[in-house]
Amino acid sequence: MPPEVIFDYSQLDFNNVIVDQAGIEAVNPQRFEMMHLTGIVHIDPKEHLIVGFKDVTPGEFWVRGHMPDYPLMPGVIMCEAAAQLMGYYSKQYGLLFGSMIVFSGMNNVRFRGQVKIGDRFVLVSKAVKVHRRQVTCECQGFVGKSMVFQAEIIGMPYTPSGSP
Repeated sequence: MPPEVIFDYSQLDFNNVIVDQAGIEAVNPQRFEMMHLTGIVHIDPKEHLIVGFKDVTPGEFWVRGHMPDYPLMPGVIMCEAAAQLMGYYSKQYGLLFGSMIVFSGMNNVRFRGQVKIGDRFVLVSKAVKVHRRQVTCECQGFVGKSMVFQAEIIGMPYTPSGSP
């Protein structure tokens, strides 16, 4: 049985993108086929809550091989998309400090449905535990009204050697 929904995003206007891909790229280091966010439509710093989405296209790198004739977004990509949303929020809103926020763990992951070409994969993330060395977020993913993914995503700050 799915958990209680963190945030009811049904009233949000997905045509009113508040952070587009260029804005995401200004904070997150992922590029090209490893960028798994299309936009962000809601941020509530008081609640440490963010809502973003990934529009799944036929050009995704995994489409050809997962699964042939019935492409499904791999669960690991769902986890990565959630980590990117959490990383964006954590860096942009000063929860962690480093040149980037990296995906450092996950707990209680469940895949409850499919994400296919043409779907809008909506992600809701809420920071529930913040420490100077890591942040833990409850994340949920939806297609339409169906929760297809849930996880606790952990991120940590990272600055590569020689970086400012």
